[in-house]
Order: sequence, then C-alpha cells, then structure tokens
Amino acid sequence: MRLILASNSPRRRQLLELYGWPFQVIAAEVDERPLAGEAPRDYVLRLAKSKANAVAALAPAGAVVIAADTTVVESGEILGKPLDAAEAESMLRRLRGHTHQVYTGLAILHVDDGRLLCDWCVTEVPMRAYSDEEMRAYIASGDPLDKAGAYAIQHPGFQPVQALSGCFANVMGLPVCHLTRTLRKLGLTPGKDVPQACQETLHYHCPVFMEILGGDRAGLAARS
Repeated sequence: MRLILASNSPRRRQLLELYGWPFQVIAAEVDERPLAGEAPRDYVLRLAKSKANAVAALAPAGAVVIAADTTVVESGEILGKPLDAAEAESMLRRLRGHTHQVYTGLAILHVDDGRLLCDWCVTEVPMRAYSDEEMRAYIASGDPLDKAGAYAIQHPGFQPVQALSGCFANVMGLPVCHLTRTLRKLGLTPGKDVPQACQETLHYHCPVFMEILGGDRAGLAARS
C-alpha cells in the first residue's frame, strides 16, 4: 500500500501519523469557493472528492489517496480562511461566546480500481468569551490566517474553545475515527489503537469514539 495525504496541513499530517503508516504528501489545489446555496456537508464533501481526484491523477499505481476538507459554520454560514488580520478579527468576534459547527468531509480513493469512499463529521464547538486583548495578540501571531474560522483549537496560548464534547480531531481537520471506519471498507485496519493514541496526543478524553466506531474499540488495532 502507498498512502498519500492530499494536504499540506501540518495538523492533518500529525493526526495521520497516529496510524504508524508511512505516507506521502501531495497537496491538492482546488477552488474552495462555496456554490450558491450549498449546504455545509455538501460543500466539504465536494471539496474532499475534488482533492482526492486531483491528487489521484498524480499518484502512482497502487496508491490510496486520503483527502479532507474542513470548514467552520456559524448560523448556517460557511466561514473560510480569513484574507487578512481585519477579517480574522471579524470572524473571531462573531464566534466569541457562541457555539458554532465544524464540518469535515473525507474522501478515500483507491487509484487502481477507482473506488471512492466518503464520510463526514460535524462537531459542535462552544467558544469562550476571550478578551479583545487575547484575540488581538493571537491575530498578531499570524496563526489564524491559514485556518477556517480564524482559529486553531489546539493553540496553547489562545485556547479559544471551552467544554468541547465532540471530536477534537475533527476540529483540527482530520476526524481519525471516521477515517478509520472508512479505511476498514478498503480492508485497511490500523495496527495501532488510534483512538487511544489520538486522546493521548491531544490530551483530550473523547466521549464519542466508541459510537463512531460502532462500539468496537478495536478498529483501533488489528486482531490476530
């Protein structure tokens, strides 16, 4: 198996490394503008499939391409990456003290036979009432400018999210349990306990992984 991640995101690379599999990165360049009236789930799935197909055209025989797209949704509106510091501030003000949703679409494409499997995840994300000073210091760091919704849940200094009760990895951009159950359909089972590794890496007690994996803590690890 040759595994290819269709993303330059360091967060996605970090999460895919939890599987212990070697993989190659080939970034996909696609138009990320939403279509008129497009629902968030349809949007992230469309982009994930577009990325998978774009990278498959460059991939070697035998490869499996993993593509993902993540977006922030507030009051039904898709919030992409901010164009500049002013737009980042506008987004962070809008999200402050409210709960929004983070959607991720997954597309896994087997290059040889063209099989394309998709999944998606949505997480409710409650933001804390951070101060103007905290927000501006975070914006000045430059961190928000390459992130949908202008924030990173894992940022150690800003820590914008409070009391999350869903998939932390999804908010980072790669819901690993959803990825695990999709990869299983291609006969690919990780040799490691991915949910445990995810929780240890992110320092987060996940309340949803058993439900996502159908109550089977092993998709986790291959059984002899």
